[in-house]
Amino acid sequence: MSSAPESAHISSLGKGDGIRQQVLASFPLCDMTEDDLSQNPQFCVLLATLTQHLDRTGLTVPLKTELDKADQKLQSHRRQWLRSEGLHKGLQEMIQDHCVRKHHATIPPDQSMFYETMQRCLLVAQAVRLLDPSCPTSQDKTSILGLKPQQVEELMPSEKNVQRMKQSLPRELEKHLKKNCLSLLSYYQPEWESESDGLKTTKLSHLSSQLEQEKKRTESLKETCKENMVLLQRQTQLYLCELTKCIQLLQSLIMDCRLKIQTDLDRKKLDYFEAKCELVLQKVKTEMVEIQLDTYTVDSISAHRKMREKLDSELKACQAEKQSVELKLASFEILGKEFEALAEEYCKLRQEIETKNWVLKEFTH
Repeated sequence: MSSAPESAHISSLGKGDGIRQQVLASFPLCDMTEDDLSQNPQFCVLLATLTQHLDRTGLTVPLKTELDKADQKLQSHRRQWLRSEGLHKGLQEMIQDHCVRKHHATIPPDQSMFYETMQRCLLVAQAVRLLDPSCPTSQDKTSILGLKPQQVEELMPSEKNVQRMKQSLPRELEKHLKKNCLSLLSYYQPEWESESDGLKTTKLSHLSSQLEQEKKRTESLKETCKENMVLLQRQTQLYLCELTKCIQLLQSLIMDCRLKIQTDLDRKKLDYFEAKCELVLQKVKTEMVEIQLDTYTVDSISAHRKMREKLDSELKACQAEKQSVELKLASFEILGKEFEALAEEYCKLRQEIETKNWVLKEFTH
């Protein structure tokens, strides 16, 4: 039963690019692209369904309503606090201005009494507020110097001075606030400072609307800047994705071209090294021939040839003598160990004869 309404709801959302654009517009803070939604259609349908229950910030409709009510209540309390705080700050500024003027000019007695009364009332009110046990700042604390609010209220000025101060306070406060507003107007538009007070007052009545317009325009520019920032981030992400794809495609093209060209390049390098090696071998042979030609002339070659013939003849004679000696030695070895002893004795006798002949020759000299 529930599938029919759900399908009808999904069909009402749109199809294709329309639903994706709706999702991207409804969730500007999400880091998503149209490609992500096209690759996950069910997730796109889920987000499109959630747009009926969520706002642009991701809050549900009931929660957003409660949040708006709480915000309105907070703004109301904030306005009340700002009103009382602004009034208190204005009174303190008036007292400060009076203290400064008192050191530079003579102040009338009634005006001095007005400011002194107002200052004492503010101090007593502040002290009573600090000593009030119902105040959140004074809970679970001992009384300051053992004082009670009733003891501090006894320091209030006389009722007559207080009433006189209250009668003059709206007029003086209005003058002070008007002065501050004119200063604000001069700060906001410095070129209006030389104009008359009446014209300044007229422009001052429109200052709040101008400031409100400036505030709205600033908030609109901030919102536009935020949207542009989100759009820029999304475009940057898309650009980086496309750039990554281009780099991958370029790398694949480079690899394909490199593999095709590498074989031809290797073959050419091989032919080059073979030719270079052959050239080096020919050069070595040429150098060897030149060295031989420089070393062996015609006369040296004929002399070497004769020397070789003589050495060959001597070698043949030595080889023949060697063979005869080897034959004799073989015949002697046949006789055995007895002949070896006789040969050693014979050698000793020959050495003694040679030694005696040498001694005899030396004596004859």
